[in-house]
Amino acid sequence: MGEFLRSRRARLTPQDVGLRAFGGRRRVPGLRREELAPLAGVSVDYYVRLEQGRRVNVSRTVLDALATALRLTDSEREHLHNLAKPGRQSVAPRRVRPPVQHLLDAMGGVPAFVLGRRMDVLAWNDLACALMGDFAARERDARNMPWIIFMDPRSKELYSDWETVAKEVVAYLRLDAGKYPDDPRLAALVGELSVHSEQFRRWWAGHNVQEKVHGSKAFRHPVVGELTLDYESMALPSDPDLIVVAYTAPPGSESAERLRRLETGTNGRHRGGEPLGLPAFAGHDRA
Repeated sequence: MGEFLRSRRARLTPQDVGLRAFGGRRRVPGLRREELAPLAGVSVDYYVRLEQGRRVNVSRTVLDALATALRLTDSEREHLHNLAKPGRQSVAPRRVRPPVQHLLDAMGGVPAFVLGRRMDVLAWNDLACALMGDFAARERDARNMPWIIFMDPRSKELYSDWETVAKEVVAYLRLDAGKYPDDPRLAALVGELSVHSEQFRRWWAGHNVQEKVHGSKAFRHPVVGELTLDYESMALPSDPDLIVVAYTAPPGSESAERLRRLETGTNGRHRGGEPLGLPAFAGHDRA
């Protein structure tokens, strides 16, 4: 929590919060602790103890005051609360219920898949594989979106704006880490990506968090060419750690036509068979 608070404090200036600069020349950018603490209604000593990671019984009211003073987004506010009071350590599901798979298979013309904790890809339909590569051909521990983005070189060819996609993945993974700080598999994933990717290591150190539940992505598909698809992410009420992600194209658009062409070539070939589009890079097992 201390690292997160320091990173958010560093991006603000006194002018951002309606203050005149405190003292003389600044050695480091951002608000000083002496400037932030009064804005949150706490003593400087109390705030210093928070940043130093010393055990402090911090209330929800104080956390909300800090979030307001630091101009945190909704995702960052949630992340701060999770860091201050971690407690959800339930076992993460590693497979989905059969009716959920039936739902994915019934979504004709819609690439769809299920993400679990750590952004593990737990289930998918054929069109998702035709669009993004055959998940079934990957080793189980390589069925993970952060791993695919940073460890599979083909992801830079598939996503037209790879850097934006990668930063969003890191920010979402940070949010997940705040909810489950003692998850050993997440720690192993972060460690592996930090070792192998300088970009991941730098963006992870930035402590940015973001919950992206809808938006659009541009793809450069090796078979049907460029597509721009909208996506929606929907949590399953019965399994709150599971998210269904579905891609659609505006009706009548060129992307819709290319997505239709992609669908006609699947014919159920992604239950471990020959992939139609982007082949999977199997990788190695982190276990």
